[in-house]
Amino acid sequence: MRTPRENLLSLLRRQGFDHAAVQFSLCPSQVARFHEKYGKEADYQAVFGFPWRWLRQSFQKAARSDWSEFFPGKTFNPGTVFDSYGVGHEPTPESMHMSRMHHPMENFTSLEEFQRYPYPEFDPSQLEPAREEARKLHAEGLAAGGALGSPIWETGWYMRGMENLMMDLISEEPSAVYHLDRLTELTCRRAEAFAEAGCDLVYYGEDIGMQQTTMFSLEQYRSWLKPRLTAVCRAAKKVKPDLIVAYHSCGFVTPFIDDLIEAGIDVLNPVQPECMDFAEIHEKYGDRLSFWGTIGTQSTMPFGTPAEVRAAVLRNLGIAGKKGGLLCAPTHLIEPEVPWENIEAYTAAVQEFAP
Repeated sequence: MRTPRENLLSLLRRQGFDHAAVQFSLCPSQVARFHEKYGKEADYQAVFGFPWRWLRQSFQKAARSDWSEFFPGKTFNPGTVFDSYGVGHEPTPESMHMSRMHHPMENFTSLEEFQRYPYPEFDPSQLEPAREEARKLHAEGLAAGGALGSPIWETGWYMRGMENLMMDLISEEPSAVYHLDRLTELTCRRAEAFAEAGCDLVYYGEDIGMQQTTMFSLEQYRSWLKPRLTAVCRAAKKVKPDLIVAYHSCGFVTPFIDDLIEAGIDVLNPVQPECMDFAEIHEKYGDRLSFWGTIGTQSTMPFGTPAEVRAAVLRNLGIAGKKGGLLCAPTHLIEPEVPWENIEAYTAAVQEFAP
């Protein structure tokens, strides 16, 4: 019998598996529901048998703590925090877990302003703690994951503002080249560090799709983003060739899948059923690519019955078949409107599936 780590890696490499794997993320109100049912000290990852844990290290640190010079004259609501990129996240009363974002580069007009900006720094001091954490996870039979976040395109527009950065790309501004290159350089170093620490997989998330179309033309994607994703994958796999790279993009991304595979990704997340048909995607790409997701958080999870959730899980796992290649999971964060019965139905169906 494989350990959870061995089982997950074999599943994602399409080499067969002993049992399907459970994975999901809960919003704060759902975490509270979980604690009501299972106790305040319970960990839902442990209760439901998730096969991996994310390392706590990020391998980066902020270059400063005071970002006020980039927001002249602005005041923020109490509770506003600034991340290591200088992006302000202001709590809003209309949302339980989303924030209003403030962009420190929003008013930049010259390349020199980008060049003077205090980008985050790589933090090598986190490597030994990460290695120790990965060793402990492996000793427990669990895989170790490294979370790169949304490090280049999305972080780029978080800093600059989406409309501004889109216009920079269209205009082929030298500042856009500099900005994305700085973020790529840091991301490559972080990916290398996760590989050096012994991670089994890294997660890279950049939304490049929308509900019914793509966010970029293929020409734009291949010019601006594909080379940078390729550099990150190569940097990490040069250190650890068997590292699994999971790539996240919400929305419709079918036109980009060949390019994503060429760039070096191994797993595509989340394959939203509202935007793409998993059976069609698997038929075309399942021999070259594994998948993670496929159970809709815009549809089945909040609005389906437990029986419908169960049917979707068993159908999609059946499409992937005995070799694996699908970590069947909700496609995004489980929001407050999802009935707890549907979460239980999802986990029970995954555990029920017999390869």
